[in-house]
Amino acid sequence: MRHLLNTLYVMTQGAYLHLEGETLVVEIERQKRLQVPLHHLGSVVIFGDIMVSPAALHRCADDGRGVVLLDRRGQFKARLEGPLSGNILLRQAQHRAAATQALELARAFVAGKLRNARQIVLRGARDSGNDADREALRHSGRLLAGHIRRLPGTATLDEARGVEGDGARVYFAAVRYLIRADAREVFSFERRSRRPPLDRFNALISFLYTLLVHDCRTAVEGVGLDAQLGFLHAVRPGRPALALDLMEEFRPLADRLALTLINRGQLTEKDFEARPGGAVYLSETGRKTVLAAYQQRKQEEIGHALLQQPTPVGLLPHVQARLLARTLRGDVEGYLPFLIH
Repeated sequence: MRHLLNTLYVMTQGAYLHLEGETLVVEIERQKRLQVPLHHLGSVVIFGDIMVSPAALHRCADDGRGVVLLDRRGQFKARLEGPLSGNILLRQAQHRAAATQALELARAFVAGKLRNARQIVLRGARDSGNDADREALRHSGRLLAGHIRRLPGTATLDEARGVEGDGARVYFAAVRYLIRADAREVFSFERRSRRPPLDRFNALISFLYTLLVHDCRTAVEGVGLDAQLGFLHAVRPGRPALALDLMEEFRPLADRLALTLINRGQLTEKDFEARPGGAVYLSETGRKTVLAAYQQRKQEEIGHALLQQPTPVGLLPHVQARLLARTLRGDVEGYLPFLIH
């Protein structure tokens, strides 16, 4: 499983996507700007006012290639899906597990998230040149270790979700110490805020999480699972609960990319826009910078403990979705989340 299907992100307003033979063409002001073989594309994500020909939409649906519609700021609007595919026996096993294994699986997703968040914090402590920052990060690492130890003793889903929430607050309180000192005024961060994000760091990670949940949804659907039926996240109409479950262990990877973009100066104040009411969003140039870095990051390889070989970051959700499917079928005893080393 070494083939990494790419996601095509189209952001230029007024662009037009259409088929030309076995390729997808992007035109801007009637000029051909990009031509991509269809077999290279796993999905298409479009931002804002972009047109797609009916023939291109039909072909994507026929091939099982997702087309996701976002607004200009990256907020989800809709998703085009073809006929539901996959093994009905696997989905039946998923529904049975929702009744009998939800707590066990929820603990695994939370453990992966908290363990990876702790690795990010401890790595920041090792790299920090400031004694106060280093001690604050180490203290957060100790608190997160305590939350991880609490997980096996949780008796209900609400308790497991409570540990996740407490751990997330500890982690996000430590994030400020991971931001380069001279960038902390521009990227001041106190707590997680969504719908809308109220500061630049929240705007950045919200955008990255939107990309990540799309990749995780593609992964779970790719192995034949029902993206709507999760274990940790409550089921709600239209909510891809299982994709949200799977993305928990990958959130710290997205956060690390956000910190890299800030600390290397690839994103600055000019890459964000403030809106009436206090909302903050990435500008068009900011989104392009993030998308380029996100796609590049997906090509990089990282160690995977179970596979015992370097694996492209972009394939990790697909690997974990397959491991989850094997767990639900009873091929393996328990789900093991991806862990950063």
